[in-house]
Order: sequence, then C-alpha cells, then structure tokens
Amino acid sequence: MTFASFPNQSNINPFTRHMREELTQVGFQELRSAAQVDSFMEQKTGTAVLMINSVCGCAAAMARPALKHALTQSTAPDRLATVFAGQDQEATARARGYFAQVPPSSPSIALFKDGKLVYFMPRHNIEGRDPQAIAADLQAAFDQHCAVAKA
Repeated sequence: MTFASFPNQSNINPFTRHMREELTQVGFQELRSAAQVDSFMEQKTGTAVLMINSVCGCAAAMARPALKHALTQSTAPDRLATVFAGQDQEATARARGYFAQVPPSSPSIALFKDGKLVYFMPRHNIEGRDPQAIAADLQAAFDQHCAVAKA
C-alpha cells in the first residue's frame, strides 16, 4: 500500500488514516497546519473541543471512543477539531500553544468557551481508565460549559 492509494490524501500516513477518520466521520475538523489551527481558534464565541489525537493504545481504546460517546449526549460543544501528534507536528505545536499553561500530552482533550480554556483532560486522566468513565467526565464538562441557558 502506498500513500497514493488514498486520493487527495497523498501525505497522510496510511497506517494512521483510520485513526483520523474515527473522528472526522463524527464531525471533527482535521487541522493539519498552524494556519488551520489559528483559523479554528479565531472564532471566540461558543464552545469548541480540540483533541490532540495519537497512535497510542489509550487514544484508540479509551480517548476516541469516550469522546465520541460523550458527544452523543444532549449537551455538546458547538465546534470540534483535532490535530494528530507525531504526524502533523506544526499543527500540534500550534494547538498546544493555545493551552500552554498545561504540559504537552498526547492524547488530550481541550474544551474552550468563548476562546478561553475551561477544561483539559491530559493523558494521565485517560490511560488506565475505561471509556465509560472518561466519557462521564467529558459529559460533566460539556454539561457545565456547553449548556444553553434555559429561559
């Protein structure tokens, strides 16, 4: 299999393609450059999730499934994006710059409200936990920060 096997994705590693698609198929925008990250982060109103995706087992078995499940609940962020650590290095570095106050972590999940970081789940809160527990933490954060005020 060659990179050319994937039309319009000649610079995507074929071994990570399904890891990327696991999120893009549920509505995540894949950010592959610093400019794309900046463009995504320019929108300051509403809520946004930015996931640092990775090839590790805790991303595959825990983080991605948990995040996808949490997004099926009644309260969810307005916008979804992902960068891929180790693959799209420029985009990942720029994304991490938006939450520089926390140590780099892959995978990790950042939640922004009106352009400000309001919740961050680093790798050490993902690995060794089951997806249901992680999803519950994410759902609680979404309920707290993404809920629309009732009249």
